[in-house]
Amino acid sequence: MHTRGVDQQSVQWLTSRMEELLVSMERMGLAEYVEMMHRPGRVIYTNLLAGLARGVGMAIGFALLGALLIYILRWIVLLNLPLISNFIADLIQMVQYQMGVS
Repeated sequence: MHTRGVDQQSVQWLTSRMEELLVSMERMGLAEYVEMMHRPGRVIYTNLLAGLARGVGMAIGFALLGALLIYILRWIVLLNLPLISNFIADLIQMVQYQMGVS
């Protein structure tokens, strides 16, 4: 009778441990991950959409930052600050020279 109690105690411990593992796996979304790995077309499609979204986001971000930079530079030129305005004017002249525009 004593050995049966140990066996039942072990079974209860294993059962509770398995339930904890099941809950952990459900939280991780392991079933969805395994299901997705069995469908490589879905993985490619998901990664393609994610890449497109990142690319569009970066393009919009760079465009906004570039526009902001140009706006700030124009504002600085309009303020006619001697040191900065001269630097920007020299920079514009160098760019025009490199492009072959006089």
